[in-house]
Amino acid sequence: MDKFFSQKNCDRCGKDLKNGRIMSMFNEDCICLECKDKEKLDKDYKKAADTELEEVKKGNYNFKGIKG
Repeated sequence: MDKFFSQKNCDRCGKDLKNGRIMSMFNEDCICLECKDKEKLDKDYKKAADTELEEVKKGNYNFKGIKG
């Protein structure tokens, strides 16, 4: 099983991931939904999201992120 689905704690804050998890837009961190909300406030979030979308359109489903 992929580490993303089996890890127990958020890579950013260390909280339990039982209430949900998502991949960071900036790198390959597995983060909790609270950290995701904080991440969305970052000045570079739109750039990260747009860049990730462009990579997916090119077929790159393993993009490391803009801060990867």
